[in-house]
Amino acid sequence: MQFFGGSSLTSVAPEASPAPAAPPGTGTGSNAQVLYVFNRNGVCLLYREWHRPLRTLDPTQDHKLMFGLLFSLRSFTAKIDPTTAEKGNLGVPLLPGQGCSFYSFKTNTYKLNFMESPSGIKLILITHPRTGDQRDSLKHIYNLYVEYVVKNPLYAPGTLIKCELFNKHLDQYVRTLI
Repeated sequence: MQFFGGSSLTSVAPEASPAPAAPPGTGTGSNAQVLYVFNRNGVCLLYREWHRPLRTLDPTQDHKLMFGLLFSLRSFTAKIDPTTAEKGNLGVPLLPGQGCSFYSFKTNTYKLNFMESPSGIKLILITHPRTGDQRDSLKHIYNLYVEYVVKNPLYAPGTLIKCELFNKHLDQYVRTLI
């Protein structure tokens, strides 16, 4: 079963499940640099690095700063949403899907791509600044997460993701990103 469009997969044991099909328009090369997966409480469940030339922070600080950035940007975009009269308080947590949202922002050295699932899982993919829209890629990564992590009977929700099949399919998919 895919949660963000596409055909549904048959329900099979996690180790026998086929990988969800890659979205159209992906090619060879790898522009993905870093992937973060946070749960709704801000716990970093997965941190994967493919190309990060400079490490300036320890991982704990890095995860806290990234989640804080997401929390602030999400709250800010909801606060300045021109389509809603009820603005709420800046900094108050929003439910998934509530208020205005952002998908990405770009600097001169990287592009941050963001997606939040209905269950509150937050995916952040850092790519090269000239990389196009990565919403379909993030949806595909989320479908891999559901297929190989959530459906895995050995995985305890809220714990670090250490699923070899997920990591294998994630690495294969990231190599195809344009």
